[in-house]
Amino acid sequence: MRAFVDSSALFALLDEDDQRHRDAMAWLAGPGQDPDVILVSHNYVIIESAALAVRRLGIDAVRVLLNAFVPALSVLYVDEHLHLSAVSAYLGAGARRPSLVDRVSFEMMRSLGISAAFAFDRDFQAQGFTTVP
Repeated sequence: MRAFVDSSALFALLDEDDQRHRDAMAWLAGPGQDPDVILVSHNYVIIESAALAVRRLGIDAVRVLLNAFVPALSVLYVDEHLHLSAVSAYLGAGARRPSLVDRVSFEMMRSLGISAAFAFDRDFQAQGFTTVP
């Protein structure tokens, strides 16, 4: 099984004061450690997570993100086709939510047949995906 990892989950892992931190850590240490679960994300999520972490938590949190969490992920790189497809969906919706990064995530998940997201962002559920934990 593959589970997509969103920036909302990465931030919850990094921020010990986040109300979802314990749930995120428990899922990652439990089901997320199952060797049959492949954790997938993309480079836009990593960039978004690093920007959020440095702004709210500081550079030490970014070091943890990049040195501890990212190496455990299968990070895919957004190509031109995926980017343009997400931009089209984003502009077509005419709304701030979901974000462009989320639109890229949804497009990628659909193209790879990934139905579950390690995420605390309700937009994933609104798009028909299952969220864990």
